[in-house]
Amino acid sequence: MSSLKPSVPLYIVDAFTDRPFHGNPAAICLLKQSLSEDDMQKIAAEMNLSETAYIQGVDGGDCDFEHGDRFGLRWFTPTNEVPLCGHATMASAAVIFFVCDNPSPKVTFQTLSGDLVVQRQGRGITMNFPLNTPQLENFESVEKLLNLVIKKELIDSVHYSSDTKKLLVRLNDTCSRDDLESIRPDITNFQNVESSGRIRGVIVTVKGDNGKADKQQNTYDFLSRYFAPWNGIREDPVTGSAHTVLAGYWSGVLEKKTMHARQCSARGGDVTVHIRDDGRVDLTGEAAVVLRGFSDDLRVFCWLRIIKKYLWSEGIIE
Repeated sequence: MSSLKPSVPLYIVDAFTDRPFHGNPAAICLLKQSLSEDDMQKIAAEMNLSETAYIQGVDGGDCDFEHGDRFGLRWFTPTNEVPLCGHATMASAAVIFFVCDNPSPKVTFQTLSGDLVVQRQGRGITMNFPLNTPQLENFESVEKLLNLVIKKELIDSVHYSSDTKKLLVRLNDTCSRDDLESIRPDITNFQNVESSGRIRGVIVTVKGDNGKADKQQNTYDFLSRYFAPWNGIREDPVTGSAHTVLAGYWSGVLEKKTMHARQCSARGGDVTVHIRDDGRVDLTGEAAVVLRGFSDDLRVFCWLRIIKKYLWSEGIIE
């Protein structure tokens, strides 16, 4: 964008994975100068990722990315600002820790959801988030939406998190990972049957395969997928905020404080969740920095994303 002076450093980071082109991609912008909300939204729409994050000084103050330990952080989808985004928070911390070479053992992000503390764990990153344990939801109240998600007979129970506006749909224990990965919700019509604003995302989850390892020899306590067309996101590859709801739910079911989870999107990603004694939750994962540039190179970023998508669709890259 030629109107952005001086140039804004831009990064694309894949979160909840140690490999490029897996996990959940986020665009990260380092702001040393003020940027209007309109420009933030336009950049997010141009990047067209589930979230674009903006790291800036606290309360409009100066920002030292190389040495500071407290920053302001905002997240925008292609259509609107959101109050919480886990994967873009992890991606933001990865830029601070591993690109800016900030030696701080932890940083604090001031956000619309309060202060979020993020710590480095070797190459891993741990985020301290609010725990959003959902409550049992009446099936009939959301039946029209559920009919667009999956067959009624496959649903064990339905839960709702008012703080995150997320609906959690648990599949019954006869369902497997293959069943979860094979569902094809009628996402296009989600907004037609739910336009009240009460629900902004749908989590579909199933219990892990009873200790059975996958092809990479990983075992998981629970699995999930996440759909949020209300925020311009048909299916989110890996979702930190959804895991604040999933952690609260599955901890009660499994009677475990530490659990390993997999979000089973096409890209996929791994999250370790740990319920803290203070009633919050730690989310741990890794991140891979894929692209670096400046706002002047925004068109280049978008063309690189188009090329990457083509190579993936042709099976040239995984």
